[in-house]
Order: sequence, then C-alpha cells, then structure tokens
Amino acid sequence: MAMGRMMAGGPDQRSMDFKGSGKRLLAQFKPERALMYWMVACGVLSVALSVVGPKILGKATDLVFAGIIGRQMPSGASKEQVLDAMRKRGEGRVADMLSGTDFTPGKGIDFGAVGDVLLLALVTFLVAGLLMAVSTRLSNRAINKTVYRLREDVQAKLSRLPLSYFDQRQRGEVLSRATNDIDNIGQTLQQSLGQLVNSLLTIVGVLAMMFWVSWLLALVALVTVPLSFVVATRVGKRSQPHFVQQWSTTGALNAHIEEMYTGHTLVKVFGRQEQSARQFAEQNEKLYEAGFKAQFNSGVMQPLMMFVSNLNYVLVAVVGGLRVASGSLSIGDVQAFIQYSRQFSMPLTQVASMANLVQSGVASAERIFELLDAEEQEADPEPGMRPDELRGRVALENVSFRYDPDKPLIEDLSLKVEPGQTVAIVGPTGAGKTTLVNLLMRFYEVTGGRITLDGVDIAKMSRDELRAGIGMVLQDTWLFGGTIAENIAYGARREVTRDEIEEAARAAHADRFIRTLPDGYDTVLDDEGTGVSAGEKQLITIARAFLSDPVILVLDEATSSVDTRTEVLIQKAMAKLAHGRTSFVIAHRLSTIRDADTILVMENGSIVEQGAHGELLTADGAYARLYKAQFAQAVAEVD
Repeated sequence: MAMGRMMAGGPDQRSMDFKGSGKRLLAQFKPERALMYWMVACGVLSVALSVVGPKILGKATDLVFAGIIGRQMPSGASKEQVLDAMRKRGEGRVADMLSGTDFTPGKGIDFGAVGDVLLLALVTFLVAGLLMAVSTRLSNRAINKTVYRLREDVQAKLSRLPLSYFDQRQRGEVLSRATNDIDNIGQTLQQSLGQLVNSLLTIVGVLAMMFWVSWLLALVALVTVPLSFVVATRVGKRSQPHFVQQWSTTGALNAHIEEMYTGHTLVKVFGRQEQSARQFAEQNEKLYEAGFKAQFNSGVMQPLMMFVSNLNYVLVAVVGGLRVASGSLSIGDVQAFIQYSRQFSMPLTQVASMANLVQSGVASAERIFELLDAEEQEADPEPGMRPDELRGRVALENVSFRYDPDKPLIEDLSLKVEPGQTVAIVGPTGAGKTTLVNLLMRFYEVTGGRITLDGVDIAKMSRDELRAGIGMVLQDTWLFGGTIAENIAYGARREVTRDEIEEAARAAHADRFIRTLPDGYDTVLDDEGTGVSAGEKQLITIARAFLSDPVILVLDEATSSVDTRTEVLIQKAMAKLAHGRTSFVIAHRLSTIRDADTILVMENGSIVEQGAHGELLTADGAYARLYKAQFAQAVAEVD
C-alpha cells in the first residue's frame, strides 16, 4: 500500500497527516512506559508545588500588609471597631477594602511569621525544582532510547527493502531520511516533549488554584483561552505544509550534493560546474523559501500569544483591583492570582512557540514512517530448503520477468548449467544479461517459471543460504574505509588468517601491486579507494570473491577496468578457480570468453544463440556479428 503510494506520486507530494503521524510518533514510546509514568509523576508533584508557591507568597504579602495597616491603627480596639469608626467618618470604601485584611490594630509586622512563610516558599520552590530536574532526566532517557530504537528500525528496514526500492530513489534522499530526519526527530523531542508535558500539567494545576482563589477571576482569565486556541490552530495549519516542503527539499538537496561530490571528477571533465552550481542554487532557493515560510508563519505565533497573554493580564488586574476594593479578596490573593495568570498564559505561549519545532519533527516522522511502511521483499521461507550438497547445477525453467508489468523483459527462458561449467552471457546493452544474474541472486523475484540450484527452487531457500554459495564481482567496485587486507577479508564468512588473504590476492594477481604500496596489505583506503587505480580496485574485489570460496562465481563486466595483460592473468586465475565450480561471466569484450563452455547470446530478454565460441562463429549469426564488429573496431584502433 505504502509502496504503491510512493510510486504513484512520491512521498513528498501528498499532504501531511499531522494528527496520525503525531500519534504514531508518541506510540514509539510504548516500551518506555515505566520511565514515562515516573516522568509524569515527578512532573505532577513539581507542578503541584510550583502552583502552591504563589499562594504561600500571597500569604507573606498579606502578613506584611496587615502589619503596615495594624501599626497605623490605634491599639486597644478590635478590627471591627476600627472599621466601624472609619465608616462613620465617611471612609466606607477604604473600610470595605481593609475588611479583607486580617490585621490587629496597634500591632506591626510579625517578621517571625513572615520569615516562616518565606522559608516554606523557598523549600516548596526548591523541591519543585529538584523534582522537575528528575522529570527532565527521565524524559531525556526515554527520548534517547526511543530514537535509538527508531534508528535501529530504519537500519533493519533498509536491509529488508528490495533492490527496486533503491533503484527508484536517489541515494542522497534515502540517506537524508536515515540521518537528517531522525536527528531532527531527536532534537524536536528533546526540546519539546518534557516542556509540553510540564506546560500541560501547569495549565491544569494553575487553573485549579485559580478557581480555588476566585472563581470569578478564573472565568475572566479563561476568556482569552478560545482566542489562544484560534491563533494556534490557524497559524499551525498555515505553517505545516511548509515544514513538509522544507524536509522534502532537504532530502532533494542532499541527493544532489551526494551525486555531485561522488562524481566531482566527471563534473569537472565535462565542464558541468556551472550547471551543477545552478541546480544547487535552485534547490537551495527552494529550501530557503520553504524554511523561511515555515519559520515565519510559525514564528508569528509567539508574539500573537504574548498579546493574548498581556490582554489576559490586564483583565485580571482590573477585575482583581475591583474585588480588592470591595473587600472580596485580599491583596495577597490578587498578587497570587496575577502570578497565576502569568503562569497560566506562559505555558500556552510556550506550547504555541514550540509549534514550529513540533510540526518540523512530525514532518520528519512522516518521512521516516513512509520508509518504514515501504513494501518489503518477500520473507524467507521458514524453514528454508537447501540442497543436500552444493555442487553448482543451475537450471532456469520457463523463466519470465518484467520490471514494469506492461513491458516484458525476459519471456519463457530455459537454461541448464552443469557443475563446473563456465557460462558466458553476451549481448547488447539492455538485452537482460545483468537482470539474469539479479534473478539468480534473488535481488529480484521471477514473475514466472522458476530457478533451481541443485534441484531446489531458490525461492524456497533463504537468501543468506543462497548467496553464501555465490561469489560476485561487479563492474562497479565497492571498497570501504579500511586496510586492503580488511577489504579482501570482507568476502569471508569466517575469521581468516593473513596467509589466506595473501593467497587470495595472489590468485587474483593482486599480490604484486599490493606489495609495492608503502604499507602493503596494511595500506589504508578510503571508501573511494583513493590511491589505487580502477583496475587495482577491481583486482582487490576479485580477491575478495576468491576468498569467499564460492560454489558459483558471477563476474558482471568484472574485467572491464583492467588492462589487457592483467585481463589475461585474471583469465588464467579464473580457469583455476572455476575448476569444479559453476561460473557466469557477463562480458562486452568477446575476446575474454573464448574458452567458456557455453556462450549465451541474449537479445531482448531471450537467448537467441547458444554454443561454444567456434560453433557460434561458424553459425554466422548474432554472435558472429558482435564478434566481427568488435574485431573491426580493434583493427581500426590499431590502424
């Protein structure tokens, strides 16, 4: 389903499912439930203590204000007597305001009581801070474990994807998902998850305290909440598509950079620097536009939310002042309430300001989930069958294959290869030579017929079991960063000695040039194989295949990068290696496959001729035409 969707329009052309992807991202935390419960518990306790703090400070304010008022009143009278006297003097409003204050006439500030309250407030805030630190640490631990698992899932998924997935996508774009997008998810979660949980808990806790202190002021404060919600949703909807575009453009830009860097020599040789720079500028401009629009639209949210917060602050201050004037609330309660109004609007502002982070992270999560949902290659059968003895007898029985359902490539192809035979496959480009090898290796599955190895259908074998018996050398060499010895030993499925590595190199005629290098077999190569020629890199990869000791050997244009003398040496080594083994050789230069037991000539996915070199020349068919064309070219080059 996901694969079809990708092939139809591409993952970056459809709208973002923010809600669905957000839920799925949160579901990734399921294995960390215990940590998350502890994180929330610590957060609840921390927020509970934090919201009690302003009420305690309000009590200290009331004590100070009561002391100031009491000191100015005549001693010996009660509070009620003083207030009655004030009303008789026409100071009714002041008396109403002071009626909410618990003062004792003639008594000043009780600094001992104030000190106790402030100490209680200090301890409360200190414990709240410690609990929040614990909650943050637990949150970070849960996030790191979740991103670690997500990275593992992506790596495992990449190994299960069929070759067709990578054939249809740029390598840099796939790499961008496995690196940039996962890093962005990690950063987003680190910067937003704990704060979001804390903000939501704070909103609930502060709201409860506000209703406890004054339900009327609480309702006044809540007037601005719908306005905040409208601002957040409107801005979020406008900015989300731009975040999707931002990360899809990042993938396209990475793909371009990776291609241009890998082929930088060809770019310079053919004078394509300006075109490459122009394409980079276009992609970079698209990324700039998408990034600017995404950040600008989401960045507008914070000042808008600050405006709503200030509006809330003014409403609370005005209504609170009126309530103090009427004696319904004490000054300390209003002070606490103003703090609560700030505490209430601050998390709303924080949640809004994190919208760009969250939207960016969910956009990356969507791209990761599309990768994880991509159609996988068929699972290996359990248990997989295997031949009683691997001898290398290969049979293709009425095999059909097509990359595109509407365009047949190979139709009704049958072939039998006995153990120890060398089969050469020749033909024009696009004839299906490499496709035949891909089917044998099960990089692609046949659409009709079957392929057997020693009588067992390879579709019923596990891929590891099948490929363990096949050694393959491709036209495009692949070396990793490491020593030459390590690169050769990569072909072995067990621990090998230096003697075995050197023996494989001698068989591939690589030993001589390796020993001329400064550090010999310990010479370190980078992943581009810098320091050795294309032909020498090919010799290293051939030595790697020799070390794997395969039952079947596949050479796909393996000698195309080596000189004629080296080619002759490889042919001799191949003859020795091929003894008792089945070999498939794909070659353009027909001079390299004269000694093959059987030569298959392919055209348009079918075998049009089959036989030995001499027989095919005598038949004067397709092979003879190819051979004569190459011979004529060689004579022309000499002349």
